[in-house]
Amino acid sequence: MRTEFIKELCEIAETDDRIWLLTSDLGYSVLEQFYNLFPKRYINVGVAEQNMTGIAAGLAMCGKVAFTYSIANFPTLRCVEQIRNDVCYHNVDVKIVAVGGGLVYGALGMTHHGTEDLAIMRALPNMTVIAPGDPVEVKLAMRAIVERKGPYYLRLGSSKEPIVHQNLTHFQIGKAIKVKDGSDVTLITTGGMLYNTYQAAEKLMQKGIQARVLSMHTLKPLDAEAVMDAAQQTGAILTIEEHSIIGGLGSAVAEILAESGNQNIIFKRLAIRDLFCQVVGSQEYLRGIYGLSVDGIIKAVQSLCGFH
Repeated sequence: MRTEFIKELCEIAETDDRIWLLTSDLGYSVLEQFYNLFPKRYINVGVAEQNMTGIAAGLAMCGKVAFTYSIANFPTLRCVEQIRNDVCYHNVDVKIVAVGGGLVYGALGMTHHGTEDLAIMRALPNMTVIAPGDPVEVKLAMRAIVERKGPYYLRLGSSKEPIVHQNLTHFQIGKAIKVKDGSDVTLITTGGMLYNTYQAAEKLMQKGIQARVLSMHTLKPLDAEAVMDAAQQTGAILTIEEHSIIGGLGSAVAEILAESGNQNIIFKRLAIRDLFCQVVGSQEYLRGIYGLSVDGIIKAVQSLCGFH
């Protein structure tokens, strides 16, 4: 995802001199492409994320479109106050990019896990929250957020996510993408969990379970219509996210279902439990611990729907 991000940012910046990129001493081997092309629109502020956010807000107030970039929780949790007061309160064109969302940097321990970011960002007024599911969604999302004014949070994975969409050409902020249709259960996922979710749906089909897959790339505003359609047309909904079970995709979907008055839908959240991870390991290893592997998703669906 990060490879597609920087590639697309450079293409946009070729024809839009409003584009600036700021980093807090991270992104080596990724951001050089932008620096080499546009050195006067690139700032490395050092390990000072609060300053980075304030500078980005100042640039945006001068008519620029400022992207801030860092690993997982650093451009978000470390500077929530600056994002809230400088960016969101003034409703300026700052696009916050976090690479390594979820458990990508699992081997570095909980300080590098981005597992509370979606909850915090979606709670901020004026903030739009986007977590693309694969590199194709990243490319299309980049174009969409530059065209729109205001604060955006773009949550990326790493550089290894497989392409799920083969022919996707339309991307609309706030509108889920139906990746696969099905009538027995709907799997709603966000961010880098899309591939595992799709693979699980393919294997479930071999077991006679028809699973609809929705890529809910926009967490705020959430596509309430897609959620309600799923509630009415399929027997159950399972949300799947590489994020805390509190405040993310599952919580957002639950809010819609609770307020709808629908008493018949079977609903469950598959996410990271409300605790700090006490082990280190690869992203796939940690996903397995939290039931976010392909097999873990299949087991969750079978348990939810009573299938075996």
